[in-house]
Amino acid sequence: MIETGLKDKVVIVTGAAAGIGKATARRFAREGCHVASWDVREGEAEPGGLFRQVDVTDAAQVEAAMEDAMARWGAIHVLVNNAGIIRDGQLIKYKEGALAGQMSDEQFDSVVGVNLKGVFVCTRAVTPRMIQSGGGVILNASSVVGLYGNFGQTNYVASKAGVIGMTKVWARELGKFHIRVNAVAPGFIATDMTKNMPEKILKAMIEHTPVGRPGQPEDIANAYLWLASGAASFISGAVLSVDGGVVTGT
Repeated sequence: MIETGLKDKVVIVTGAAAGIGKATARRFAREGCHVASWDVREGEAEPGGLFRQVDVTDAAQVEAAMEDAMARWGAIHVLVNNAGIIRDGQLIKYKEGALAGQMSDEQFDSVVGVNLKGVFVCTRAVTPRMIQSGGGVILNASSVVGLYGNFGQTNYVASKAGVIGMTKVWARELGKFHIRVNAVAPGFIATDMTKNMPEKILKAMIEHTPVGRPGQPEDIANAYLWLASGAASFISGAVLSVDGGVVTGT
């Protein structure tokens, strides 16, 4: 058994009310961490932790929530930038030679706001506190579509590709402060976000996953835990695909 070295560490998990975020908060709590769970929706704290409603795009809310964690535990060791949304749609739709629809500004801006700017806002806020504590780990949620693209997801793909770019920049900038920065790129994961998708699409996703099943939120939580642990102490600037060997296509 690998010793993670995470007991009593302070961990912030965004988007922690459900799905991957909830599983991640729970996994770190089981490891003996103090977990601050954030979400724009209502949720529950893990044992020994706290929950706060936070809009990750709002710098003032993020700053106040950071101060809450610092006041309670005196340090922040791990940030998991997990919060994310989807607003799918094609760039344009043409039907019978005429424009029939297009992705709206609201669709684009809302997704990029949460998935990309939210990661920036939270990381900017936590970094000085990690430096004061002697270092830390920042983990960002990307996606396999950020690596390969996906039909009907201009906004989501742009945000997740941007997360990869920011991850690599921050790994370069923050390494001298003993802060490691990595990204996780999940494949098809069974969450509330995917449960409402048409059966035909769900079946196609599983068919494109060589291991023959969707991932579970716990699969991603375990990846976050490992990247935060001492076992990954020489890994920074990496993108870890947790996707069952997914084969992308249109």
